[in-house]
Amino acid sequence: MFNNKDNKSGLVLGMLAGAALGALVGLLFAPESGEETRKKIKKKSDDLKDQAKNKYGELSDAVKDQFNNASASVKETASNVANSVTDGFDKLKGQITSKAEDAQEKAEPKSK
Repeated sequence: MFNNKDNKSGLVLGMLAGAALGALVGLLFAPESGEETRKKIKKKSDDLKDQAKNKYGELSDAVKDQFNNASASVKETASNVANSVTDGFDKLKGQITSKAEDAQEKAEPKSK
C-alpha cells in the first residue's frame, strides 16, 4: 500500500537533489563574479527549499488522505459486522421466543 508512495517520494527527492546539483555546477562554472554567483546560489537554494516544502506538504496530505480512507473503511466494516451480529442475535431471539411460545401452547392443553 505504501510502497508506491515510498517510490514516489524517493523519485521526488532524487529529482530535487539532481536539480540542485545541476544548478550548483552550472552556477560554479558560469563566467560571473563571486558575488553574482553567490546571489544565484542563494536564490536557487531558496527556490529548492520552497519546492521541498511544497512536496513535503503534498506527501503529508497524501498520507493523511490514505489514513483517513483506511480509518473510514475500518469504521464501515466494524459497523457492518456490528449490524450483522445484531441482526443475527435478533433473529435468534425471535426463533427462541417462537419456540418458547410453541412449547407453552403445547403445554397448556395438557394441563387443562
